[in-house]
Amino acid sequence: MRGFPPERIVCLTEETVETLYLLGEDHRIVGVSGYAVRPARVRREKPRVSAFTSADLPKILALEPDLVLAFSDLQAEIVASLARAGVAVHLFNQRDVAGCLAMIRTLGALVGAPERAEALALSYEARLAQASAATAGRARPKVYFEEWDEPMISGIGWVSDLIGHAGGRDVFPALSRMQAARDRIVTSEQVIAAAPDVILASWCGKRVNIDRIRARPGWDAIPAVAAGRIHEIKSPLILQPGPAALTDGFDAIRAALG
Repeated sequence: MRGFPPERIVCLTEETVETLYLLGEDHRIVGVSGYAVRPARVRREKPRVSAFTSADLPKILALEPDLVLAFSDLQAEIVASLARAGVAVHLFNQRDVAGCLAMIRTLGALVGAPERAEALALSYEARLAQASAATAGRARPKVYFEEWDEPMISGIGWVSDLIGHAGGRDVFPALSRMQAARDRIVTSEQVIAAAPDVILASWCGKRVNIDRIRARPGWDAIPAVAAGRIHEIKSPLILQPGPAALTDGFDAIRAALG
């Protein structure tokens, strides 16, 4: 960074965009991911400079950013190119709810708004704790979360955590802690054996086909399928590891388990 706090920030994923708006620091944003939709006005206000695994490097460099915010190993090549061009980059890699809250606090520190970031993170912590307390002592339905269909990929850490806070029980908790999506691949036989009471699906950018899930061979024996408890959760709500997942995504999980 050329100075502190950074005056010109490019965000390559959605969660840092939403967080900066919530902190009242959106005036620092000069470029965003094409997937950024929260708040809705961001699509009118900020130029789009990237997808998820690709970015318009000349466009980013022309914006003369003081700081670029990125996420995960999937953006490592973009980050390396920006670093070689002399741009300061912070790459977040949060994979669970604790990491999402840490991202908010870290981002607040990076832009000189630590108190507001702390208040925001505490508000989410309190909301999750209240939801957990409300389901204490109740039966916990078994939940299979499907992040992709071919191959079938089970839910990542923050999704598993949110299922727990909502009163459910992730049927593949160990897999949720794996870093790479390829390490969360499950077979049809594994899901059938897990016998989830609820199936939640969010196919990372494409519409979930509930009829196709229901028609998978042998899945009629799964309690969730037999009871018609298959629910889509829109990707922008649950697969964005930040405010969206902690609020609207969490509410969608709670509604599906209710």
